[in-house]
Formats: sequence, structure tokens, C-alpha cells
Amino acid sequence: MIFAGKKVLVFGTGKSGIAAEELLHKKGASVVLYDGNDKLEKEEILKKLESRDSVEVVLGELPEEMLDSLDLVVLSPGVPTDLPVVLKMKEKEIPVIGEVELAYQVSRGKVLAITGTNGKTTTTSLLGEIMKAYQPEVKVVGNIGTPYTSAALDTTDDTVTVAEISSFQLETIKEFHPAASAITNITEDHLNRHHTMEEYIRVKECITENQTMDDLCVLNYEDEILRPFGEKLMTEKKVQVMYFSSLRALKDGIYYQDGEIRIAKNGETELLTRTDDLKLLGLHNFENVMVASAMALHAGVPMETVRKVIQEFAGVEHRIEYVCEKDGVAYYNDSKGTNPDAAIKGIQAMNRPTLLIGGGYDKQSTYEEWIQAFDGKVRFLVLIGDTKEKIAKAARSVGFNDIIMADNLKEAVQICHDKANAGDAVLLSPACASWDQFKSYEQRGELFKEYVRAL
Repeated sequence: MIFAGKKVLVFGTGKSGIAAEELLHKKGASVVLYDGNDKLEKEEILKKLESRDSVEVVLGELPEEMLDSLDLVVLSPGVPTDLPVVLKMKEKEIPVIGEVELAYQVSRGKVLAITGTNGKTTTTSLLGEIMKAYQPEVKVVGNIGTPYTSAALDTTDDTVTVAEISSFQLETIKEFHPAASAITNITEDHLNRHHTMEEYIRVKECITENQTMDDLCVLNYEDEILRPFGEKLMTEKKVQVMYFSSLRALKDGIYYQDGEIRIAKNGETELLTRTDDLKLLGLHNFENVMVASAMALHAGVPMETVRKVIQEFAGVEHRIEYVCEKDGVAYYNDSKGTNPDAAIKGIQAMNRPTLLIGGGYDKQSTYEEWIQAFDGKVRFLVLIGDTKEKIAKAARSVGFNDIIMADNLKEAVQICHDKANAGDAVLLSPACASWDQFKSYEQRGELFKEYVRAL
């Protein structure tokens, strides 16, 4: 798409919206930066922009006459596609795309893209490190923290872009076409946005929409949604599929068994690594290693390079991140455990009695399965945030009663410190989003580490 001379509305004034505005400005578009929140300050938004003199900022209700003058709308990932104003744009047949689609249309080179309910960030970070060890030009972008739009204009035909793609971003793709994609797993999440599980699944599977027989999709063999989806991809679209499994040996694919990760092809197997040689803990992390390795091998990275990087990789911030030890108690920051399934992985990785801090913004999740996964490890569940009563009720319904309520994260850390014994762990793994009390899960994790270090 040619953007020069077009009037484009960028919906959303967060990090993604700002990056999209800057890209469009550089491509010669006339940009309106819009946010429905009329409490925001125009001056504060303009301060973030290099092109502040040439952009129009509109807050609150969008004037009807402005809609009639638009050639294109770019939605930030946080903007629901079923808002009345967005539906009105579609009624008027104004093209509506997302920030990821905008970036893809102006970028060059090859894209490797990862989605899934959990494991995306670790897998994306690891794949980025593997590619950097082999390719001279690598960008790691997307939901991981760097907007794709901020890197798109710096790409060349030799660039490999490794992208973490959320369901919110997949709702608005048109041409986005990764050479290799992965769906790590699909469990209940973001139903406040997608409304039904069927719609959430459909949107996740959109990552393969434009893939062809030259491309690869890596899928979880143990996921009852993804295994049949892989069969359909292979038969109907002829896309190459590589399954991974942490529960069984596969005839074709990559799998974990008896402390080893092996690759199987045509009945032959090859050892990729022993898991004792990895710095990452937990079965879910072995799955992340399998996904990143499969994608890197498809992209032409030699086995020995993949092996070296996966054995050196120490993990990502806010995902079962070791903070420090105080009085014989180990503290872990798993602030990225923003849904029950991710938080199950957090508690499963603990190898000592644990005091667990949970709760936060309500994404309409259910919590019984998370609490049942405590498996005798959790001494106390300390709850904060909007969901604390809902989680406490769920816990009691499945027979877990060692619950303490706290007003905020700082108080929760202090309670855990007072109750913990030497040899215990304290884990922040909320099973909820952060938006009730924090700007982001990153801010929640940073504050947790600050409070712990100050004990």
C-alpha cells in the first residue's frame, strides 16, 4: 500500500500508536492521532512525537465529518475491533488494519512469528538470540515490547524479523505472511475481548492465513485444538507442519523424553540437547526451547549453533525470574503469569514450599484449575487486586483455605516475608492482568523486585 498523500487515522496513543504515527509520517501520510479517552493531555501526547508539528491529535468523540475524510485507519492492539466507532468506520468502508499489518507492509526480509496463550515471550526472545548468532541483521519485535512499526523502516532484504504476535494483533492482519509461524498452545484467555473461546481460537489460527507450502507452522501435538488444526493445514493448505511434544516420542517432529530433546524425521532421531544442559527450568520452558529450535532450523540455522544458544540462554525478565534470597527464602518474579494457565507453569516450576502472591485485573478467567495445581506446594496464597474475592471463593470451593488478603503488592511482600521459613520460596505469579493497580505487568514485576530488595 502507498501511504504518501493519504489521510490516516491512528487509533491509540500508547507505545504502538506513537510508533505507527512516526512510521506513517516518514512515509508521507497526513496523520490524525486519536484516542477515545478525553482525560488525556494533548501536550503530553505531542511531547512523545518527533513529528509533533505536523500531526493532529483528537481526543474524546471522533467528529463524523473527520470519518468522511479518511483513507485508512490503523488500530493499536489495545483497541477492540467491535467498538461502535470502529464498526462505523467499517460501515463507511474505510480500510481498517492493525499496527502489525502496517509494519509488515513497509518492511523487508523474512518474518518468523510466534503466538499462543503462553510461552510467547520466552520463545520469541530465545529465537531472536539463535537468529542473532547466525544472521547479521535481526529485529525482535511485537508484543515483546518493541513495536514492529518502530523497526520496520530499518529492515532490508537480508533482515530476519522475529515477532511475538498477540491475538489482539492478529485480529487486524491482511497480508502478514511469516516464513515460519508457531502457536505454542491455546487455553482460555482474553475472553473479555474476544467474547467466545471459538473466536479466540479462530484469531490465533489467523497467524497461518497467508502461509504457503514453502512455509512452516510449529504446533503443540498435545493441544487438542492444535493437533487437528495441523492436519487441516497440511491437507488443505499444504503448509509444512512440525509438531512438538513434551509427553511422547514423535515419529516426525521435536520432542522431550527422559531428559533429552530429540528431533525425529523419517524414523531417524537426532539429539538436540540434554535438558540438564539448559539454564531454563520447567517442562513449559523445554517446550519453548523446542519451538524456537524448530523455527530456527527451518530458517537454515545449523544444529550446532542452535544447540550452543539454547544451552546458554538464561530466560526473560518477569517470567519465573530469580530475584534474590533473604534469610534463606528465595524470591521469584513471575509477573508475566497474567492468566491461570501461565500461573500454573509458575507454580509447577517451584521446587520448595511456596508463599504465592496472586490476583489483579479480572479478564473473566476461572481459577479453580490453577488452585488445584498447587499440589501441596503452596503454604499461603496472598491475594491482591480486583479479583481477590473471586479467587478466594474459587480456592475455598476446591478445599484450599490458607488465604491472606492484602491491600496492595507492598503489603503482600511484607506478609510473605513475615510468614516464610528458611527454605521456602515466595513467588509473585498473579494469574491475572496488572491493569487494576499497575500500568503493565512489567511495572508490577519491577515494583515486586524493589519491595523484595528493600526487605
